[in-house]
Amino acid sequence: MSRSQCPRCQRPASHCLCPLIPSLPSRTRVLVLQHPSEVGHALNTARLAALGLENAELRVGEQFPGLATELADPRHDARLLFPGDEAVSLAEVAGSAGRPLLLVVPDGTWRKARKLLHLNPALAALPRVTLPAGGISRYRLRKAPAPGALSTIEAIAQALDLLEAPARFDALLKPFEALIEGQIAAMGEETFQRNHGQPQPDSPSREKP
Repeated sequence: MSRSQCPRCQRPASHCLCPLIPSLPSRTRVLVLQHPSEVGHALNTARLAALGLENAELRVGEQFPGLATELADPRHDARLLFPGDEAVSLAEVAGSAGRPLLLVVPDGTWRKARKLLHLNPALAALPRVTLPAGGISRYRLRKAPAPGALSTIEAIAQALDLLEAPARFDALLKPFEALIEGQIAAMGEETFQRNHGQPQPDSPSREKP
């Protein structure tokens, strides 16, 4: 018999994360474009981010009809959170006057995220922004593919901390941290230490853009 599932956070009802999910306002609009391969992932952090932000939307697919028109809307300044040779640090964008920012965040492995850019030329053509170097992920269940690699929800929280200062978005990470701790508890501390390296501080970690 299958376990009942929360329709909102899509976790087993016995481990529902909804009480920990905040409802945070922001001037910045966040649009997460999720590759379909991520939908069934046990640690679907993009969904948690979209649920925790009032001005956020999650879309799933490989191609997004109408996206080019939306990105060109003069009412906002659209930027792509993704590395690139001409990417500008978000620290340089933060505090600048002008239109509200539309921060577009691809969600998937690096390979799948690049595929989204390839299949959506308007997305690939956006000015790119990146997070400051040196970020440390709390996703302790997977080794980061490169220094500074963060989960989607961590990247969004850090981006909004910069763009919306002095407002803070730490509350966005509470369900993520609980999810990590639950995964570790399920596997057992001994198994966790054996498979994931040396003991680390009591704060959860992950990868992806």
